[in-house]
Amino acid sequence: MEISKTKIWLTAKDYVFITLGIAIYAFGFCTFILPHKIVIGGLAGVGTIIYFVSDETIPVAVSQLACNLLLLAIAYKVVGKQFVLGTIYGAVMISVFVGIFQPLCANLVPELEPFMCVVIGGTLCGIGIGTAFIHNGSSGGTDIIAAMVSKHSNVTIGRTMLYVDVTIIASSMLIVSNTLANVVYGLVVLFMVSFVTDMVINGNRQAIQFIIFSKKWEDIATAINNDAHRGCTVLTGEGWYSKKEVKVLLVMCRKIEAVTISKIVKSIDPNAFLTQSHVNGVYGKGFDELKIKMKPNDKK
Repeated sequence: MEISKTKIWLTAKDYVFITLGIAIYAFGFCTFILPHKIVIGGLAGVGTIIYFVSDETIPVAVSQLACNLLLLAIAYKVVGKQFVLGTIYGAVMISVFVGIFQPLCANLVPELEPFMCVVIGGTLCGIGIGTAFIHNGSSGGTDIIAAMVSKHSNVTIGRTMLYVDVTIIASSMLIVSNTLANVVYGLVVLFMVSFVTDMVINGNRQAIQFIIFSKKWEDIATAINNDAHRGCTVLTGEGWYSKKEVKVLLVMCRKIEAVTISKIVKSIDPNAFLTQSHVNGVYGKGFDELKIKMKPNDKK
């Protein structure tokens, strides 16, 4: 019963953050991007094109939801039931929030230069998508097309999404008679959303890996254990020039702990040879839990 309650709590928390992320995305899009007639990637871009082609009579939310439901119906046959069930909530909620924010936020901010709006809007959209993704959510759109393409070809999901998004943005120049500047702004938004999404997803998982060569390796390992409260792995190597056995310390730590470990090493052995590199996704005790949904057959 306790496990059931825990699962319910974790699922509810995920849906709260997915909803929050989608709301942030919709707010950034409706407040900073749509008023400047900038077409971005995804079904939000398709909805924008339909909105302006119809002389602003068909709201973005309506066409966005219709396209999402159509793609999900196709994906049900191509990709499967599980993918559709995992995507439909985000696909519906993004249309709900766009429908709410579009009339409310059209003139919410004072006149800003388009580029400033692109930067702010792209950042908010990236934060929203990243927040939804790290809680196992999806907003649908080009994700659905990419999933269907990758099911039957070797083209990666990321590359498919990029191709589709660029096509949508470029087509706005012909369909909506957009200026070249607005097309460029749309591409900037695409870059900003992608960059910020990656930062949100990977930022909280960034860690630092140290490889330390020192004759005082025992003192350094003990100090890292006691002062930085991090574990060390002692590897045995051989210096090819000296032909002597050497001990190498391998240390993983959080990004904010990197300065502490560097100071420990240099205070004990100023001549230590040390390398430092960024790693993403360190899982295990003291770091993040590896969360992978496995099928019953995989568990066996």
